[in-house]
Amino acid sequence: MTPPKFESITPSAARLTESLRDIGYDFPAAVADLVDNSVSAGADHVDIFIEFDGPDSYVLIADDGAGMSESQLTEALRYGSRRDYAQGELGRYGLGLKTASLSQCRAVTVATRTSVNAPRLYIRTLDLDVVSESDQWVVLRPGRDGLPQRAVAYLTEATGTVVVWDKLDRVLPESRPEGGWARRRLDAMAKRTAAHLGMVFHRFLEGTGSGRRIIITVNGEKVEPWNPFAPHEPARADLPSQRFEVTIGKVSGTVQMNRYVLPAKENFSSPEQFERLSGPLKWNRQQGLYIYRADRLVQWGGWNGIRGIDEHTKLARASLDFDTDLDGAFNINVAKVRVTVPIQLRQMLERPINELCSRADEAYRKTARFTGIGTVVPSLPRQTAWNGPESQEAAAMKDAGLALRAASMQAGEYAALLRIVAVLEREAPAVAQVLGLNT
Repeated sequence: MTPPKFESITPSAARLTESLRDIGYDFPAAVADLVDNSVSAGADHVDIFIEFDGPDSYVLIADDGAGMSESQLTEALRYGSRRDYAQGELGRYGLGLKTASLSQCRAVTVATRTSVNAPRLYIRTLDLDVVSESDQWVVLRPGRDGLPQRAVAYLTEATGTVVVWDKLDRVLPESRPEGGWARRRLDAMAKRTAAHLGMVFHRFLEGTGSGRRIIITVNGEKVEPWNPFAPHEPARADLPSQRFEVTIGKVSGTVQMNRYVLPAKENFSSPEQFERLSGPLKWNRQQGLYIYRADRLVQWGGWNGIRGIDEHTKLARASLDFDTDLDGAFNINVAKVRVTVPIQLRQMLERPINELCSRADEAYRKTARFTGIGTVVPSLPRQTAWNGPESQEAAAMKDAGLALRAASMQAGEYAALLRIVAVLEREAPAVAQVLGLNT
């Protein structure tokens, strides 16, 4: 059989690099993608500066990680870099450094140092204007004179990497980039970025999860972690954790789920903490699943189509953890801000999520009774304590009870269900117990 003939069709560098700028990053997410690289490089400190200087404004991300060799640096600036990612590494597609940076600017410069015994810096610049003019996949090799003094200072005495964004065409307005509005815009971006990093890297900032702790600063101010599960609130309720074995084709792994009912406002340690824990999307939209990939938060809030957002379940939050071996199953996107929960896993999540929402609804309505908010209704019957594995028949009946609760909440008839449960407990207590509806 005659082997097929091939013809090379190298894509246009000018067109492809421009189109990849719109892959889905906003400014905080783009910075977070570069922090991923710092974490993977073993950095203990990551410092971000958003420097206003009119049309010469720039963004600098510096770390004290291991740095890169000259060949590694050149490869890092290749679209779809040729490298394998170890399990647990935060990188994924070999696109993040380029697509994240150039989604915000037209030129990205990377300077790196790998040895404290050798002062040499390796520096490369990927400039869209140069690529567009030549229509070639090229990088520049500038000297250190073109770097901001702050970048050179970071690499004077230690290993690490500094990334500089120039030509901030997606950040500053083309007209009057030197105006007061431009300065205020950068200040606002710095605040948003600090809040975003405090959320997505909160486990690294706290030293929880893998146990590794890092320090991140934005414009010289330390980023504070934002833990969506209020671990220091005594009134928080913890439900039993769940583990799920997931197999999608040849891909298999374990997913860990932890469930929490946060305290109502009256039971929080302070009004300020209640407001802080409301999160960037506020209480209603912050309820739901918080999905972590290798301890890095990639999605926050919402129930991924398993159920709807409800005022009465706004105190319900759950973490879902998977490692990088399940990337294919979760279809994580390039910007690492969205995942798709596999259908197989969605089915396993329905029961524990419905149970969590039932407990959250109970906590909400109990507070409403005590504070006079809304209609006074009987309290939701509590689940009995877990006493070991259930039979398939018992589990099916409990699922039916949970489905009744979930359906009544979504239909707005929860108060009616509670009245029915009261009658059922009086007339047929055994049935109420089998369905898990007994007090």
